[in-house]
Amino acid sequence: MSLSDPAPPDEASPYELLSWYAEMGVTEALDDEAHDHFAAPAQRAAPARAPGQPLRLAASRPNAAAATAPDDATQSARALAREAGTLEELREALAKFEGCALKATAKNLVFSDGNPEGRVMIVGEAPGADEDRIGLPFVGRSGQLLDRMLAAIGLSRKEDVYIANLLPWRPPGNRTPTPQEVAICLPFIQRQIELADPDILVCIGAPSAQGLLGFKGIMASRGKWVEYDTGTRRIRAIATLHPAYLLRRPLDKRLSWRDLRALRAALEGPAQAS
Repeated sequence: MSLSDPAPPDEASPYELLSWYAEMGVTEALDDEAHDHFAAPAQRAAPARAPGQPLRLAASRPNAAAATAPDDATQSARALAREAGTLEELREALAKFEGCALKATAKNLVFSDGNPEGRVMIVGEAPGADEDRIGLPFVGRSGQLLDRMLAAIGLSRKEDVYIANLLPWRPPGNRTPTPQEVAICLPFIQRQIELADPDILVCIGAPSAQGLLGFKGIMASRGKWVEYDTGTRRIRAIATLHPAYLLRRPLDKRLSWRDLRALRAALEGPAQAS
């Protein structure tokens, strides 16, 4: 029976059934016999061979999840990021980039917020549910706390600070980004920092501090000044605790307050040389 043949009164047509399977996300057809699809190919039983039939080797097929795929995506990200001459061009390049699987599950690209001309650039970890829905970084509870923290040292998101994330797409369930996801997206945030060209870089949270500054462990590295090479000059950089962590551990706000005071003092000091 073809897809166009009419189905019996009590049965769905093959076309309707296939359409339903597609909407439900079915991508493979299974037969009646159970198979262990996670078993190594060598562990599966070989099909019976008739006597006298010549032995033939199965042709190898390319694996879509080959280990070289992330490397290809990272190289593509580097090329696209380097071609972007402005922040708007970088945003457009990210919108077209298909090398990160997070894009398929996210609702929106979360590129930036604040003032690109601000002296301070803040880089967080990745968008959360609120950020993914609205398309702006740090707009949920942690973002509201961040705004209050900045206001405590006389900084405004709209005027003094430019805000972005290590990853522009939300990881499902707000999980921590994988090293592979960070490696793929890293060229974009590095180029974003270069184009924004701030005087001071503030990395918020462990993934941002590790990905951009090479720090191991946020508690041991927060509050320490290092130099970050933007690609055009070297600027001062510091890591601090993520507001989402502070909402869970309010007693550690005293540590972030020390970091904020250090940031304020750095801004009041001599301007960084270009």
